[in-house]
Amino acid sequence: MRIAALFVSLALALTACAPTAPQMGADGKPLPRLYRIGMGDKARIQYRMLDAVNALRRAAGAPEVELDAKLTAAAATHSRDMSVQNRPWHFGSDGSSPIDRVRRVGYDGMLLGENISETYETELETLGAWMEQPDTRRVIVDPDARKLGFSWYQESNGKIWWTLITGT
Repeated sequence: MRIAALFVSLALALTACAPTAPQMGADGKPLPRLYRIGMGDKARIQYRMLDAVNALRRAAGAPEVELDAKLTAAAATHSRDMSVQNRPWHFGSDGSSPIDRVRRVGYDGMLLGENISETYETELETLGAWMEQPDTRRVIVDPDARKLGFSWYQESNGKIWWTLITGT
């Protein structure tokens, strides 16, 4: 009897470890899952994005970029500001442009482009979506880019406001 109980317990434990199929939406695609970014995830996410961007740039024949603290500060400020405005667009609540924002943080290179997104997707899913559009793809693989700023703001409901900035 004890052996049977042990086998039943073991079988239940193994069942709990089995992967579950994703829930599917009406369009037949998996429903998104909440991507919660923790306090200690900043460097991991930034370097995962940097590695992915550089892989895409290498494939396009463009030189690698490096993370720039000033561009990242401008990206973080804009991500939070888009959340406050509740709309993804390239102008700040004070009317600032991307050029204004990079100058405010003391960046002395030339701004080349800015990609933004309002989503519940991960950074790599967002990068994939940017690569599907010609205008945002150009920002990522611009051969003149040498610096990258990348940041986000996540609301309590899970929505993420992503900003990627490239410069010389």
